[in-house]
Order: sequence, then C-alpha cells, then structure tokens
Amino acid sequence: MFKHKPHPDQLLLELKQDSALERMIEARVAVRAEADALRWRLRLILVETVIIAVLVLAAGLVLGQPAAIVLRSALVVGAGCFLSGAMLIALTGAAVHLLARLRCWRRR
Repeated sequence: MFKHKPHPDQLLLELKQDSALERMIEARVAVRAEADALRWRLRLILVETVIIAVLVLAAGLVLGQPAAIVLRSALVVGAGCFLSGAMLIALTGAAVHLLARLRCWRRR
C-alpha cells in the first residue's frame, strides 16, 4: 500500500492509545446512534400508518361504501396506528431507562 505524505501545512493528528479520548468518541457515537434509531423508528411508524390508512381507504371504496364514511374510517385507523406505535416507542424507552437505573442501583 502506498502512504501519501501529508501536505506540509496540514496539522498532523497523532492518536495514541488515549482512553479518555476513546471514551469521549464512543459517547458521541452512542448519542448520535440513539438519535438516528429514534428517527428511523418514527419513520417506520409513519410509513406503516400511511400504508394501513390507504389500504382501509382502498378497501372501503372498492366495496362501494360511502366516501365520507370510508375517509373517516381511514383517518381513525391511521390515527390509531400512529398512536399505538408512538406509545410502543415511549414504553420501550421507559423500559430501557428503568433497566439502566436498575443496573446502576445494583452496582452500588
């Protein structure tokens, strides 16, 4: 492998085995990964909500039901799907938080 020499004006970054630096980097990565995971869960809930609402809407219209009733039903089903998914995320977060506190309490 060829190693490119850095530009003379570039500041050389020499990373040695610094445990404090590694812990700081791991902490930042963990915070970012947790935020990304929450964002992806919310996206998944939104996609599922839209798909289920559209399926209810399409089924109602195909069966020849009145449009107003079908639209209201699709909105109710979509809202229920979104709320149940959001509640599931919140309960999962609360359980993880509780388990983390329990682990810290047991260490003492």
